[in-house]
Amino acid sequence: MTTLNKVVTSLRKEYSRLDKELGRVGKALDALGHAGGNTLKKTGRTLSKEARRRIAEAQKLRWAKVRKQAAKLVKS
Repeated sequence: MTTLNKVVTSLRKEYSRLDKELGRVGKALDALGHAGGNTLKKTGRTLSKEARRRIAEAQKLRWAKVRKQAAKLVKS
């Protein structure tokens, strides 16, 4: 049984060492993950100037409609 106890003790020590090492690796990944800003890869799409203009015009029309409805409610 003493051999089994030695094996268990050895495994627990190794587990503890690996747990500490994983903590260090996690900290390193966190530091590297934020090195370039919030994300490391580029996301999203690039819109053309014309597409941005159309979207802005559509949004202006939506807000104008909202303001018109609000004005009707205030008059009532």
